[in-house]
Amino acid sequence: MTAQLALGTYRCRAIPEAAAHAAASGAQWIDTAPNYAAGRAQKLLAPALAAHPSLWVSTKVGYFTVATGAEAVNAGALTEDQAPAGHSLVPDYVRWQIARNREQLGRDALDMVLLHNPERAYTGDRRALHHAIRNAFAVLEEAAAAGHVTGYGIATWAGLEEEVFTVGELLALAVEAAGGQRHHLVAVQLPVSLVMMTPIAQALHGRGPLPAAAGAGLRVMASTPLHGGELPGMVGQELADLIRPGLTPAQACVLAVASCPGVTDVLIAVSSAPHWREAADAVAQPSLTAAKLREITGVLASA
Repeated sequence: MTAQLALGTYRCRAIPEAAAHAAASGAQWIDTAPNYAAGRAQKLLAPALAAHPSLWVSTKVGYFTVATGAEAVNAGALTEDQAPAGHSLVPDYVRWQIARNREQLGRDALDMVLLHNPERAYTGDRRALHHAIRNAFAVLEEAAAAGHVTGYGIATWAGLEEEVFTVGELLALAVEAAGGQRHHLVAVQLPVSLVMMTPIAQALHGRGPLPAAAGAGLRVMASTPLHGGELPGMVGQELADLIRPGLTPAQACVLAVASCPGVTDVLIAVSSAPHWREAADAVAQPSLTAAKLREITGVLASA
């Protein structure tokens, strides 16, 4: 089954309009973060979420703007020394940011909170990084117990590919954070595209984070399927026709990611109705077979 389309708000030029198009199309998820749109993304999304309460929202903790860092220092969630880093997983900050996310999004309970690029805290000591992730997970478990968060996960750029943590290790850390009880780790978000093909190639051989996450029942949210909007200009019509005749390069790129084993959601940052419909038409196509995906990755690997 082809994955579902979801709205990603990173680099999204018109967040309220994009959210309205996503809701009108029947999309279930909108993904955001407190540092997107120069710190305004969550407030911009709030009216759309109020108008469409059935929309699920995933947001993040980790990165923060200079202004948000100053707020966190004033609130006692960060020290003066921690604020200049622009990123933190310390429990006091995670706890404060969850409350701030709820307020800005206008939601009593957040559907999902993701640790934003936890590898940003990696300094060469995997044990120290895992300790920081476990402590952040413990705060998220606390929030879940209070009814403020339904589930949590990680949004990573390179952490899984570079194996500074694995899906199995994240699950073990979640179990530990939950005190051996049922944990609320429900998702991983990572880049999957015809540029960043490693997760696709691994999944086709039953290896890597995608089958590991799928096997554990986790939601897998594929970010940057168009590689920041650059990929359609890099993919010619010949390759698009190899993927699926009749599709535009952008549609072909989206379908390839949506067809990858283990992927449940494809995040796209589009603001206009025509672009949203184009992407929706792509994921409505029958999934590409594993054989076709192997052919595509083989062609690209040899290019």
